[in-house]
Amino acid sequence: MSKSSSFQERRAALTPKSQKRVEAVLATARDVFSEFGYEKSTTLEIAQRLGISEATVFTYFGSKRELCMQVISDWYDEISAQLENEVPLIQGTRARLGYIVYKHLNTLIRDGKGLCALVLSEGRSPDTGFSQRIADLQRRYTAPLMGVLSSARASGELRNDMPLRLMRDMAYGSMEHILWDCITSGRVPNLETAARQVTELLWSAFAPPNPDVDALRQLQAGVADVMQRFETLVKARTA
Repeated sequence: MSKSSSFQERRAALTPKSQKRVEAVLATARDVFSEFGYEKSTTLEIAQRLGISEATVFTYFGSKRELCMQVISDWYDEISAQLENEVPLIQGTRARLGYIVYKHLNTLIRDGKGLCALVLSEGRSPDTGFSQRIADLQRRYTAPLMGVLSSARASGELRNDMPLRLMRDMAYGSMEHILWDCITSGRVPNLETAARQVTELLWSAFAPPNPDVDALRQLQAGVADVMQRFETLVKARTA
């Protein structure tokens, strides 16, 4: 089968022995890309770790870029499937939100920090085909959160004056800051604490406005304004 066909098509046509070889290449490539990033990784390093020739790697993958993309794709398939299977088992919107936040931080910091850095950097790659493929994978990965938010809004649990996509971006954007700090500093935060704090922050932002609280805030602002005017008037009369 030609190299111009998709990797999945070529993968399906492989013999069991060749499939095992491909899995070994992908597993080692995941380690190498996680350790060195895309630019500093080489197919020669991957081949040497496996004890095979570099030509053997290119028997299955047309380029380093294709190999890297498949590593990322397989990883996203794994973590997306976990969320798709596990989130529906959690009861309650806030509990589901908290679970997704914790799972995201735990997966990317504790289990896949190197891959996280790879995805964050290559997702901004000038190679539009590569970055678009990552965007497609991320869309599937974030779909469980979008489903939770959509259902919660329909039941009146979440505010309806904020786009769901903005809520999604607020959730993953806040966690991306934690991830980048972990990557650049090497410090791993307490994941349970970080997840709880992020969840509380998001829930307070997503919850419907409380009319009583809003009225109290307006009253406080009004009283403060009156007091300021009164103090100004008193100072003017005693001057």
